Amino acid sequence: MGTYLNPGNQGFDGIRNDIYVDKSGLIGLVNQTINTPRRLTCISRPRRFGKSFAAQMLCAYYDRTCDSSKLFEDLEIAQSHSEGYETYLNEFDVIYLDITNIMGEAGQEGVISFIKRKVTEELLTVYPQLKTDESFSTTLINAVELTGNKFIAIIDEWDAPIRETPEVASQYLAFLRTLFKSSGTTARIFAAAYMTGILPIKKDGSQSAISDFHEFSMVSPMEYARYVGFTEEEVESLCNEYHRDFEGMKRWYDGYVLDEAGYVYNPNSVMKAIRSNKFHSYWTETSAAKSLMGYISLDFDGLSVTIAKLLGGISVPVDTNGFANDLSTFQNQDDVLTLLIHLGYLAYDEETGKVRIPNEEIRLEFARAIREVKRDDTIRRVQESEQLIYDTVHKDADAVAAQVQKIHMEESAILFYNDEQALRSVIKLAYFSYRDHYIKFEELPAGEGYADIVYLPKKASPMPALVVELKWKQSAKGAIDQIKERSYPSALSGYGGRILLVGISYEKDASKNKHRHTCVIEEV
Repeated sequence: MGTYLNPGNQGFDGIRNDIYVDKSGLIGLVNQTINTPRRLTCISRPRRFGKSFAAQMLCAYYDRTCDSSKLFEDLEIAQSHSEGYETYLNEFDVIYLDITNIMGEAGQEGVISFIKRKVTEELLTVYPQLKTDESFSTTLINAVELTGNKFIAIIDEWDAPIRETPEVASQYLAFLRTLFKSSGTTARIFAAAYMTGILPIKKDGSQSAISDFHEFSMVSPMEYARYVGFTEEEVESLCNEYHRDFEGMKRWYDGYVLDEAGYVYNPNSVMKAIRSNKFHSYWTETSAAKSLMGYISLDFDGLSVTIAKLLGGISVPVDTNGFANDLSTFQNQDDVLTLLIHLGYLAYDEETGKVRIPNEEIRLEFARAIREVKRDDTIRRVQESEQLIYDTVHKDADAVAAQVQKIHMEESAILFYNDEQALRSVIKLAYFSYRDHYIKFEELPAGEGYADIVYLPKKASPMPALVVELKWKQSAKGAIDQIKERSYPSALSGYGGRILLVGISYEKDASKNKHRHTCVIEEV
C-alpha cells in the first residue's frame, strides 16, 4: 500500500465509520467510461461539497491491493447489481494524486517533478523489474506492458496550481496534456481517469487546454448532478433519523437546483448542522468565504447593482461562455458571476440562464462582504436600503414612495416599466439589506389570497412585521384595503409582535408625462 500508488481503502473505511450518505452510484457512472473514448472525466464543484470523499471512495473501489467488498456490499452500487460492479472491484493499479497536499510536500522541487519521482519510486517498489524512462509517460506504458493491467488515475483538487500559483499554470497544464491527450498514449496507460476540483479545465484561448476530458460542472452537471451534493430526499432522511428540523435545513443549505437531481444541498453544512443541531453559516469556516469581498469589489459597470439585486432575491441573467476558468482573467461582470457559480456562492438555472443566491447561509456571507466593499456606489446602495427600512418602520410613507420611485427609475428596463412584476423586483432591490432583521416571503398564502411580499422579523429582531401589497394603476390606499379585506395578516397568526401594512402603487401621470409612486403605511 502506497501514498500515490494504490493508497488502499483506509480513507473510505473511516468515512463509512461515521454518518454516511450513500453516493456509491457515482462508481457506476465512472465504470461506464472504462476503456471507452469517454474514459476521461473531470467534475468541478465548490469547496466542502464532498470532492475528497468521492475520491477516497473511488480509490477503495478500484485499488487492487485491498479487498473492499465489505465496504460496498450494503451500498447502492452493490445492491443495484450495477453492470461492471464485480468486474472492476479491486482490479486496477490506482494512481492517486491529492494536488493540494502535493503542493505542500513538493516545496522547491515543484509539483510536476515531485509527482514523477514519487509515482516512479512507488512503482519500482511494487515492480522492481520495471524499466524506467526519462519520459514519465513511457515509464507508465512500461508498467502496463509488464503487468498487463492499465491504471485508474484519481486526481483530487486538480486545479490547485491554477488557483494558488497561476505563474506555473501553463507548465502544469502541459504536464497533464502529456498524460491525457488525443493520441493513443492515454488509452495505452489509463483504463479511466477521474479528476475533481473547484474550477472547470482552464481554457487555452477559446478551447480547453486538456481537450479530451468530459466535463461536468456547476453550470452543467448532467448525469452527475445527484453527486454534486445531498439531494432533498437524502437530507429529509437524515433529518428524520436524527430528529432535526427539515424546513430549517432547507432554508439554510438548499438552493442549488440541478436538472437531473432537483434540489441539492451543501453536504458539509448539512452534516455539521446534523451533528450540532444548530443552524449556522458554516461557510465562514472555509477559505472560500474570505475571497468573496475581493470578487464583488471588482470594478465592472453594473456589478454593484447586480449584487444588490441578488441580495434582494432577484434572479439575474448571466452568460457563462466567456469565463476563462481561472481566478484572475475577468473581462466583465458575467465572468465574475460565473466564477461565483463555480465557487458555490450562486446557484445557476440552466433552463433560464439566470443565477440567484441559493440559501440563507450564502446570503449571510454576501451581506457581510458587501458592507466591507469600499466602492462608493455599493456603500450608497447599502445606506439607501437601510434608510428605506428605517423610514418604513417609522411610517414615513412619503420617504418610502420617493426612494421606491428613485430605484424604479434607475433600474427598471423601459420595456418592463409598466408591469407589476417590475415593481415587485424594484421592492426587492430597494429593500435588499433586509436580511439583518427579516426573513422574506413572497406570495405567502394568507386569508383569501396571497400577500405579495411579507418581511417577518427574525427572533432576535425588535422590528415589526411588514405586509407589502403592490398595485399598478390603483391607489396605495386600495392596496391597504385589500390587505385588510382579504385578511393577509392572518398568515402571521403565530407572530405576536407589531404588524405594519405597506401599500405601494405606481401609475403614469399623463399631464406631466411622469410615473408617480405613492405609499400608505398603517399599523394593525
